Amino acid sequence: MRKKIVNGVYPTMLTPFREDLSIDFEVLEKLIEWYIDKGINGLFAVCQSSAMFELSRDERKELCRKTVEIAAGRYPVMASGHVSDTIEEQAVDLNDMAEAGADALVLVSNRLAAHWESDEIWLKNLEKLMKKLPEDIPLGFYECPYPYKRVLSSFVVKELISMDRFEFIKDTCCDPQMIKERADLSEGTSLKFFNANAATLLYSLKHGFAGYSGIMTNFHSDLYYKLCHDWKSMGDQADELQNYLGMASVIETQFYPANARYSLMKEGVFSNLVSRRNDARLRQMTESQKWEVEQFHALSREMSQRFIKS
Repeated sequence: MRKKIVNGVYPTMLTPFREDLSIDFEVLEKLIEWYIDKGINGLFAVCQSSAMFELSRDERKELCRKTVEIAAGRYPVMASGHVSDTIEEQAVDLNDMAEAGADALVLVSNRLAAHWESDEIWLKNLEKLMKKLPEDIPLGFYECPYPYKRVLSSFVVKELISMDRFEFIKDTCCDPQMIKERADLSEGTSLKFFNANAATLLYSLKHGFAGYSGIMTNFHSDLYYKLCHDWKSMGDQADELQNYLGMASVIETQFYPANARYSLMKEGVFSNLVSRRNDARLRQMTESQKWEVEQFHALSREMSQRFIKS
């Protein structure tokens, strides 16, 4: 039986690599157990943070299969791997994830139409793709910024709700007005929005968003778990924690995902900074950047002591 998509925190999973650039599945198991120990409600595998655009089709499928195997039914595993250009190949992408055991398939919003094409064309392509997918598995969408960012319009959101197949949207609009509108549209439906933007997280939770699914889970998912689950009872501390998370998320712009890998080395999870991404291979983190991450890591631990373990 597939796991239900519940509210809360869904890490956008990194993929650990060995020195020869092969996937390190032993470290993957350590990473998943680290996520679980910090507090999560599910896993978002084979996403952009997972290097899905740099993995082969066989590697994407095996990465999903191993994630499901390690999770062992404890948490729902959502997977994307939706990287191809044609509808036919996209169907193979997503069916691979279903065959590997994913509890939900997450489509990428920019794969269904070029940036200049209309919502009507986008929806026609979605209809073609959905006919090629299994009918018994929940679907989701991810407003991935690569190769271009396509934010779903209100018209499209309404259409998705009417289809009654979509249960998860990773929201990257970063716009308070749109967040409120999306929350209002999805209220009382099976569609749940999960914010990827730290700065607007508390605002989105107050308006009905279901939780957080963003790259900062690779630094301190425990703090996101705390805010997502306890903000109503935290009083002024909810604002204090939000202020920290919003400001802390600026580290995303430093050198991601290398800085997240380095932070996980400090956690004893990762053993190297090896990445498939060209920018990470062409340049390494500077010593100053490493110090910044070390200081950030120390501060996050202090905040965990204050908000969670006190």
